[in-house]
Amino acid sequence: MTSTPDDSAAEPASVDNLHERLTTYMEQNGLRSTNQRKLVSDVFFRQRGHHSIDDVLALVRKREPGVGYATVYRTMRLLVECGLAAERHFGDTSTRFEVVQSDHHHDHLICTQCKRIIEFEDDAIETLQDTVAERHGFKLMSHKHELYGICSDCTDKG
Repeated sequence: MTSTPDDSAAEPASVDNLHERLTTYMEQNGLRSTNQRKLVSDVFFRQRGHHSIDDVLALVRKREPGVGYATVYRTMRLLVECGLAAERHFGDTSTRFEVVQSDHHHDHLICTQCKRIIEFEDDAIETLQDTVAERHGFKLMSHKHELYGICSDCTDKG
């Protein structure tokens, strides 16, 4: 699993909020809440960082070995659809997912050698993006800022 330096679990209050948002979305859209769907979403919501479907499947199978790949795949699609997971492609072929917190935005540094992903926030970058968008008469709705390079660990090894 490639993730941020802090792989600790998410805070219980935020996990509860995410479950409430998922339940509301499913009720509004006439979707069933199954035990496996609950398990997959719970495991995912408790993670930090960026995880592939295979990563999530491995974590889910630690709690329930009978859960299949298709169940995890469909649940992750649902979480993206309802805005609780973001799908990321960091220059490699593996799709990764991260939990979306509505009040939190961050950008990414991606090491092209070890594939480490570092999340960062920078108010100056955010302000500059808004200024550039405004200068061009562009109403900014969202963005993804990804910087690719070589991390300090890989630089030190070379």
